[in-house]
Amino acid sequence: MPYIEASARHRQLVAAARTALAREGVGNTSLRAVAAEAGVPLGTMQYVFPSKELLLRAVLEDVIEETAEVFRAAADLDGGLEHALRRGIAEFWSRLVEGRGNTQVIQHELTYHALRSAGMEGLARWQYERYGAVVADWCQQAAQRAGESCAVPFAQLARLVVANLDGLVMQYVSDPHPARSRQDLEAVTEMLVALAGVRGDGVVAADRAGRPYGKKR
Repeated sequence: MPYIEASARHRQLVAAARTALAREGVGNTSLRAVAAEAGVPLGTMQYVFPSKELLLRAVLEDVIEETAEVFRAAADLDGGLEHALRRGIAEFWSRLVEGRGNTQVIQHELTYHALRSAGMEGLARWQYERYGAVVADWCQQAAQRAGESCAVPFAQLARLVVANLDGLVMQYVSDPHPARSRQDLEAVTEMLVALAGVRGDGVVAADRAGRPYGKKR
């Protein structure tokens, strides 16, 4: 077998695990099955990931980073907070939800697995902290660039963006209905824009920690 750098082998096995997990689920996926999916000997698999728990941790971390990167890249920060919310939410949905139901199912399955597994509980918490921090950051940047204020702290706005998307995702994967889901997504977006109460009048807004920033009257 040709030599492959450790980082490349790690990525190869995580990608194979994501494919196997999406097809079989957490309970039915073994290290042997992932090795077969990747086309490598079981010994190679066990050298990189000595246990299934370590492999599942790596997969969840990979999924979290992928989602965070989509959140980060999707938002257009030059059109103000409302535009960033609308663009970011729509891009997230089109790139990570529609047509990717299996990915969303395995992500939630891994999250619940982490919550129930000793030593992995913090990974589930970090997942939502990561998503919230990314969304809060681009919301704040968009508002600052446009000289706008937000009616609620950006950390709270971000948590509600993530929570609402989570709920819509679970409904979508349970009963795929693209047209209805798009309508619901638009309604949720309107609620979040209204909650943000975007204004460009220079009123002091709040940063992710709730501290005021911006122009004073």
